[in-house]
Amino acid sequence: MFYQLSDTEIWFPKPELADEDGLLAVGGDLSAERLMLAYHNGIFPWYSDDTPILWYSPHQRFVLFPSKLKVSSSMRKVLKHGQFNITFDLAFSDVIQSCAHISREGEPGTWITSDMQKAYIILHKLGYAHSVEVWENDTLVGGLYGVIVNNVFCGESMFSKVSNASKAALTWLCKNKAFLIIDCQVHTNHIESLGAEFIPRSEYLDLLNAE
Repeated sequence: MFYQLSDTEIWFPKPELADEDGLLAVGGDLSAERLMLAYHNGIFPWYSDDTPILWYSPHQRFVLFPSKLKVSSSMRKVLKHGQFNITFDLAFSDVIQSCAHISREGEPGTWITSDMQKAYIILHKLGYAHSVEVWENDTLVGGLYGVIVNNVFCGESMFSKVSNASKAALTWLCKNKAFLIIDCQVHTNHIESLGAEFIPRSEYLDLLNAE
């Protein structure tokens, strides 16, 4: 069973009431207040242009503990030789637009709709959403963005235009920011190969609310 949200009243049902696939609620809006309430309760929006806003809270959360990040020898060489220049919060809008428009195998479109882009750019201006940028010869070639809640980085998406660029962004985030976990939300084989794993929602919420 999922819940229909009001367009005016900002609330969410308890995360444990989500369906088997994690779907918890439908509707509402992407206001900063609603989005941050969602993230503080382990809920995130995931939908496309041809559906209403869908809110998810998976029973098993896919996360990466920074200390468990697997860095290959080839990636170590890339970082050591300084192929990339990596920055933080320097070009948020460019990163989210690149994530939205990058071609992904097996995905005909994007879930990062124009409304999603506008909403997260507002979150960035309010200091909640952040980006990591990877540059090569002054050209943006990779990066990622997400929302910070306490000591958790809730990752939204990443992109890469050259080999290893998105891995460099994730590695930098794990090595240079003191997060308990990187929330990857939805399983991918690629992120699993880098060390991500499933943990119960209850454990995720404990980490999300840790002081």
